[in-house]
Amino acid sequence: MRENMSNWNDTIVALATAPGIGAIAVIRLSGASAIEIVNTVFPKKNLLLQKTHTVHLGWLSNLEGVRIDEVLVTLFDDGKSFTGEESVEIACHGSIYIQQQILQALGSVGFRMAEPGEFTQRAFLNGRMDLSQAEAVADLIASQSKNAHEIALKQLRGTFSSELQELREKLIHFASLIELELDFAEEDVEFADRSALNNMVAEVLHMVRRLASSFQLGNAIKNGVPVAIVGAPNTGKSTLLNQLLGEERAIVSNIAGTTRDVIEETLNIDGILFRLIDTAGIRETTETIEAMGIERSQQKIEQANIVLCLADASDSENLDETEAWVKDLREKHPDKHVLLLTNKVDLDTSRLTDSLQISALTGTGISELKEQLVSCVLGDFNIQEETIVSNARHFESLQNTDEALSKAQEGLHIGTTGDFIAMDIRTAMRHLGNITGHIDVDTDILGSIFSKFCIGK
Repeated sequence: MRENMSNWNDTIVALATAPGIGAIAVIRLSGASAIEIVNTVFPKKNLLLQKTHTVHLGWLSNLEGVRIDEVLVTLFDDGKSFTGEESVEIACHGSIYIQQQILQALGSVGFRMAEPGEFTQRAFLNGRMDLSQAEAVADLIASQSKNAHEIALKQLRGTFSSELQELREKLIHFASLIELELDFAEEDVEFADRSALNNMVAEVLHMVRRLASSFQLGNAIKNGVPVAIVGAPNTGKSTLLNQLLGEERAIVSNIAGTTRDVIEETLNIDGILFRLIDTAGIRETTETIEAMGIERSQQKIEQANIVLCLADASDSENLDETEAWVKDLREKHPDKHVLLLTNKVDLDTSRLTDSLQISALTGTGISELKEQLVSCVLGDFNIQEETIVSNARHFESLQNTDEALSKAQEGLHIGTTGDFIAMDIRTAMRHLGNITGHIDVDTDILGSIFSKFCIGK
């Protein structure tokens, strides 16, 4: 972020399309002189006299009159663009040389190269969107699955912002009544019904906690859900990975200890991205390389949200050991989903356990396994109907809101005076407002947020 925020309305330029060679490249300008700058290198017509949201075909030349490329120029008047400023988009042929020549021609007139996320930052500063919507732009660009796309799109449309605004309005209403009481403190007047206030705080607190609890789901969908496939050697871990992926990705062998290192692949199930991790078989070994692989397997278990523990249905001893191991993992990691899978049921079904019965070789039970994976992620949330929080900054603000409202709730129970309750409610309002930027957000925070954006957005 620039040190001097006072210059945020100067004209900026950036390549909006991905760097490199392509059929078309788009160069964006935004700022008070955007149309004037392009007009100097677009001799066909006077762009300053053209209407907003119009597209113009013509040759773009440098100041010496040398033609660079035939381009399409799209105009957006002040207040009618993405940024809220006067803006221009130049669509040219995707040659790197052409892109550079156009930027040089524009630079001779005068502009500044945009910083990461500066176009979206200006949209926020100009009131075109709130801060949570601005962050949704980056999430939308980075989305790798259907559900990640839907979560970002819903936030961009302002669904999350509307919910937060509704919560803030409830708090503002009662805070104003308490403040009014303070003005008439000497007259011992009570404007805010304590029972109604307590109910309101409880209601808002419930909604805040529901939003906060969705972060684990949102973060998993946004970044992918790590799934560790673990078990003793030769229980079919690599075969299961291949079956889930539908291709021969991992080497499969009857020789125990074939998988020496961690193999990671991605799988999209019902719009959720899973990061599947095939690990080395866990057993006692004196072989150095295999031991290193086993150590990495242990690390991946720690990092995973879901752990698939494979047992061999044809090996009673292995089945007993795996059952005991699963019980131990569940006790050590209550926050993880640890699933027991009994593999190779195509070879032996003499002993059925309280587990999902599968055959990684034939595909038996794989559909049920996929359903369980999705269920582990979604829990009781409905992505289509509920707001899902996927941003760590929002989660932190919701936690801070929870803390402030809990203090207010406690104060109401013990009969704390109105000034302290009002202070806690104001604190909760500030934390909620911090999410959308409806309060003054620290410059450093803004810089951190928009620095993570790509150039040109």
